[in-house]
Amino acid sequence: MTAGGDHYFLGVDGGGTGCRARIEDGSGAVLGQGLSGPATTRLGIEEAWASIARAFNAAIDEAGLGADEISRIHVGIGLAGINRIGAIEALRAIPHPFASVDFTSDGMGACLGAHSGRDGGIVIAGTGSIGLGFVEGRNLRIGGYGFPISDEGSGADLGLKAVQLALRANDGRIEKTALLTEVMQRFYADPMEAVAWMDRSSATDYAALAPMVMRHADQGDAAGRRIVQAAAEQIDTLVRTLFDQGAPRVTLLGGLSSPLEAWLSPDVRRRLKPADGDAVSGAIILARKAVSAS
Repeated sequence: MTAGGDHYFLGVDGGGTGCRARIEDGSGAVLGQGLSGPATTRLGIEEAWASIARAFNAAIDEAGLGADEISRIHVGIGLAGINRIGAIEALRAIPHPFASVDFTSDGMGACLGAHSGRDGGIVIAGTGSIGLGFVEGRNLRIGGYGFPISDEGSGADLGLKAVQLALRANDGRIEKTALLTEVMQRFYADPMEAVAWMDRSSATDYAALAPMVMRHADQGDAAGRRIVQAAAEQIDTLVRTLFDQGAPRVTLLGGLSSPLEAWLSPDVRRRLKPADGDAVSGAIILARKAVSAS
């Protein structure tokens, strides 16, 4: 049932940096949108839901929907950290006024949106990295187990490698380059400052060094090139593994996707396709499945 007045569809993309919501009618016309702050189960279920609610309430307010119409909204939510033990059960227990609510991970929401709900895969290269996909009813997941044990080819990985090489160059174990000198300048040329920074730093802090690494690599810095080439090889491998596991199409997403694309292998670049839609589109596709299944 997709006639204009019968149902409304609300998609929410809840990520570590922010939360976006969009509501559409049955024909796909956008009625309202909303934004809020971070929504991830890492912040706690109540905090994540509060952020999701701020975003969807803003979208509903913009759409001007009343209580009767709200009861006909089907909701799809892609949420960071949904796979944490107990998270989905806790979220499903929260009361709501909607016709239905379904959950998936933020990555799987992005995958649904990238391929309009059809089979396919995505590789996300941002602060972290992961390969995800849907193939004939199977969910694919490659990597993405968290920094520093995984997330190869990510922004955090680039930053870590830059600090490691900068310390080696500072010792005289390898040759200093402009990149490695600039990294050490961040630590006042003192390895103990780097140690103190390491003790309090997160993946996000390491990823903040990635633009510097990319800039030097693009300018021909030997250490920068070596780091970025190694990262690109890791992303190549994620893409090829998704194809090997049956994904008919793969899209590269994330903040590092554009800067890294030029460094990928020609065969991988040729096979990548642009995204059809975003993660909110994917959440709306999830919401529409509740109606098509009924």
